[in-house]
Formats: sequence, C-alpha cells, structure tokens
Amino acid sequence: MDLLYQMTPLALGVATPIIICSLGGLFSERSGVVNIALEGIMLVGAFAGATCNVFLQGSIGSMAPWISIIVGGVIGLLFSLIHAFASIHLKADQTISGTALNMLSTGLTVYLCQIIFHAQRSPNFTSSFSRINVPLLCDIPIIGKLFFTNVYPTFYVGLVLVVVTWFVVFKTKFGLHMRSCGEYPQASASLGIDVIKMRYIGVLTSGFLGGLAGAIMVLSMEIQFTAFAIHGVGFIAMACLIFGKWKPFGCLGAGLFFGFSQVLSLFSSQIPIIGGLPGELFYAIPYLLTIIALILFARKSVGPKASGEIYDSGKR
Repeated sequence: MDLLYQMTPLALGVATPIIICSLGGLFSERSGVVNIALEGIMLVGAFAGATCNVFLQGSIGSMAPWISIIVGGVIGLLFSLIHAFASIHLKADQTISGTALNMLSTGLTVYLCQIIFHAQRSPNFTSSFSRINVPLLCDIPIIGKLFFTNVYPTFYVGLVLVVVTWFVVFKTKFGLHMRSCGEYPQASASLGIDVIKMRYIGVLTSGFLGGLAGAIMVLSMEIQFTAFAIHGVGFIAMACLIFGKWKPFGCLGAGLFFGFSQVLSLFSSQIPIIGGLPGELFYAIPYLLTIIALILFARKSVGPKASGEIYDSGKR
C-alpha cells in the first residue's frame, strides 16, 4: 500500500498533460478535423510557457507558472491556426498538415531558444509547480493519501477541464452543433450551421488545450525546456483519445492508465515479481501499451464519421 501511495501522486502529475491534450484532440475531431499536430503544439506551448516563466519568475515568484501556462495555451492556439487554415480553408490533407507542424515545432523552438537564451535549452527554473496537500481532504483515509496528498495542483485543473468539456460538448447547443459538423457536415450546413466556423473553433480550442498541456508538463515535470521535453506525449494523448472513445471521462480514465504506465519504470525495482527485469523494458512500456491499446480498441472505437474528411459544401 505504501508503494501505491508513492506512485499515485506522481502518476497523476504525469497523466495531467496527457488528459488535457487528449481533450484538445476531442474538440478538434468532434468538429471533423484530425489534429495529429498535438505533439508539435505541446512542444510550442511548452517553449512559450518555459520562456514566460524564466522572465517572470524573478519578479512575481509563485504566480509565474500560472501565468506561463496561459501564455503556453495562447501560443498553442496561434500555432494551431496554421493547421486550421491549411486543412479547412486550403482543404489540404489533414494528416500532412499535422505532420508538417510537428516537424516545424522542433526546429522552431530550438531556433528561438538559440536567439533568446543563446543555447538550445532554457535556463533552469527557479519557480515552477510544486506538489501540495489539500487541507482537510488529505486527512480522508486512503483516498486522501492517494488523491489529495503531495499532488500537483494542475491535476485539479485537468479534472475541471474534463467536466467543462463534457458539459460543453454534450449538454449545450454549441456542442450539439460541433458534433453534428463532425458527423454530417453537409446536413448541418443545410440547417444553417456554419461548418467552417465550428471547425475553426474546434481546432483552435484543441491548440489552446495542447499548448496548455505542454506548458503544464514542462513546468511540473522538468527543470528546464529542451526540444525533448514532450518526448511523444502528444501521440500518447491521441491514443488516449481513441482509447477513451472520444469522450471526456473516457480520456480521463485512459490518461490515468497511461500515467501509471509511465511511472512504473521508476518503481519497478520495488515490485517483487518484476523487479529483476531490465530497466529499459519499463521505459518502453508506455509506448508498448499505446500500440496494444490501439490494436485492441481501434476497431471497437468508432470516431466521428466525418473526422478527417475535407468539407465540401457542394457534396450531398
């Protein structure tokens, strides 16, 4: 039980950017646009958040990370505008557009680091997110030690975003219109819904949440920004979206699953049955589980019917 108490808070911290980024993918795909640029958007958001934090940490201290993650989200939104314009207005292939953004993000962030910091990485953070104990709730037996003790505050931001996403997507008129654009865009247009507008909103929301996730990740799990700060988490978030069947609470459960799989390598030596296995195996586990999850659930998980299709207003 002590091992579980040690693993869970760290797993929640690792799961948070995965969950938030997968929610971003949900908005985009529910509107009908596949966004495989989540990895690149996270990287750009991480760079923006880290840069903002470096410049603000000396003046406003503990508030710097909170402002920095918002900046990361805004920059992620602006970066995703390229994908939105290419895939919606120019009707480019969405997979190629997303891949191009992923490739662009690495070179762009390294180049900007070189200009701003005269190195290919940012300086070490003196102010970043620290783990907290939630008063009163941390005293609850078992649950308090698992979910309210030594936990990053950004985890609760992720929980709030899950609930907000569920409400917006499934309980509002806007969400109904967005989902209809991802299923039957031509029929939606015939009812007066602006499909292009809804898809822009979906992709830009995806960009904001992706950038937010990247900034949260680098400011909670890293001591500085590097080009390898995200290391595939954006792609894991896409698998999480499929695993969660394009539903917010499904993304939450899948994100927690992948979060625990990532921290398993840190505690593998303390688990008797698997303690003798090579450590390199456990570092590969998150990516192996991603592949296995896609194999097992890809056929059963049916996404929005028009997701990935170029919208043609003349098509019936």
